[in-house]
Amino acid sequence: MTKFIFVTGGVLSSLGKGVASASIGTLLKSRGISVSMLKFDPYINVDPGTMSPFQHGEVFVTQDGAETDLDLGHYERFVGINLSSHNNVTTGQIYSAVIEKERRGEYLGKTIQVVPHITGEIQEKIRKVAEKDKVDVVITEVGGTVGDIESLPFLEAIRQFRLKQGRENTLFIHLTLLPYISSSAELKTKPTQHSVGRLREIGIQPDLILCRTQIPLTREARSKISLFCNVEEKGVIQAIDVDNVYEVPLRFEKEGLTDKILQKLNLAGSKMDLKEWSRWVDKVNHPRGEVTIGVLGKYVKMKDTYKSINEALIHAGAANEARVNTVWLEAEEVKGQPESYFASMHGILVPGGFGMRGTEGKIEAIQYARERGTPFLGICLGMQCAVIEFARNVADLRDANSSEFDPDTPHPVIDLMPEQKKMRSREGL
Repeated sequence: MTKFIFVTGGVLSSLGKGVASASIGTLLKSRGISVSMLKFDPYINVDPGTMSPFQHGEVFVTQDGAETDLDLGHYERFVGINLSSHNNVTTGQIYSAVIEKERRGEYLGKTIQVVPHITGEIQEKIRKVAEKDKVDVVITEVGGTVGDIESLPFLEAIRQFRLKQGRENTLFIHLTLLPYISSSAELKTKPTQHSVGRLREIGIQPDLILCRTQIPLTREARSKISLFCNVEEKGVIQAIDVDNVYEVPLRFEKEGLTDKILQKLNLAGSKMDLKEWSRWVDKVNHPRGEVTIGVLGKYVKMKDTYKSINEALIHAGAANEARVNTVWLEAEEVKGQPESYFASMHGILVPGGFGMRGTEGKIEAIQYARERGTPFLGICLGMQCAVIEFARNVADLRDANSSEFDPDTPHPVIDLMPEQKKMRSREGL
C-alpha cells in the first residue's frame, strides 16, 4: 500500500516548503523508497500559465507540456523524477472538475458543497498520483500558509484522508519559522505555537515539525515547541539556513529525519546512500574556476521568475567544476548600449517571455554576441529573437519580425498559429 506524506507551512510564505518536500523525497529515494510528488496550489487560476511572472514567478513546464508551479522544478532536480500535469493541482482545477461533473449530472441532483464534493475531488487527485506513478510514498505539499482561507479545503481534505487511509499510512510534517531576535539573542517559539495551534483547530496534529531558523535550534526552544505543540522532542527538527539549497537533505539526515519518517510510516528502507549527493554538493561548494554569464530578461526584479535557469546554470557550473556568476540584466535598459553591459561576460543567455516589451534590447544583445563570437543561448523567446536578428542583419530582411510583435510585418520569420493570434499575449508582460 502506498504511504502518504503531507507537508504544510505556517507563519509566513516562502519558507521553503518546496525545497523541504523535495529534500524529503531525496532522502527516501536514497533508502530505496520510490517516491512521487504532488503540489496543491490554493489560487483559483486553473494553472500558472496565465499569471504574471511578477506575481507567481516561474512557470515550470513538465515533459507533457503542462505549465505548473515552480516547485515541480525543485522536485525534479532533487528527486530525479519526471513529473507531469497530474502532479500539480490548483483550486481552479478542482472547482472546474466538480462543476463539469455537476453539469453532466454525475451527482444525481445533489447539492454541491465544499464538503464532501470539493474535498472529495482533492482526495481523488492524491489517489490518482498514487495509482498512476505506482510508488511507495507520495509526498504532497500544500501551498499557502496555515490560516489562509484559500488553503482550508485542502487542509480539510488531508484531515479526512488520514481518517480513510489510517494513521500508519499517513504522515503530517509542518514547516514553520523560528524568528531570531538579535536584541535579546533568542529564538522565539510563539509564532510556531500559534501556527500549530491553527492546524490543531481544524483537526490536524503534525507528527513532525521542521523549524526554519537562522541559528542552531537550542535545547530550550526544542523542549518548548515539543511541550506546547504536542510533538515529541525528537520530532522537532532543525531546518537551519544554508547558502546552497542542495545541502538541505544532508542537514536533515544529520537530524535523523529519514529514520523518523520510516519509523512512523513503518517502512523498511535500505542502507542510506548519499555519497553521490555529497559529491555533488561538494562540487557546487568548491569550484576550481568561475565564469560570468549575463542573463537578459524581462522580469529580473522577481527572483523566482527564472528559477530553473538559475538552477540549470548552477548544475552546469558544478558539472564543469566552475562557479557561475550570473548577472541579471533588464532587457529594456540594454537597448542601444549592449557593449557596455556584455564586454566582460563569458556568455549571454536570453530566456523566454511574453509580448514585445524589451525585445529590441534582446535582439541587439544577440547581434552583439553573434558578431563578437560570445557564446549565446536563446530559450523560447530568446531563440525567436535570434531568428529575427539573423533575418534582419544577415539575410538583409530589414523589417523581419514576429507576427506576435508586428502583425503587419512583411517578413514574419516567426509566425503565430491562427489560434495563438486570437489569444496574443498581453503587451504589458
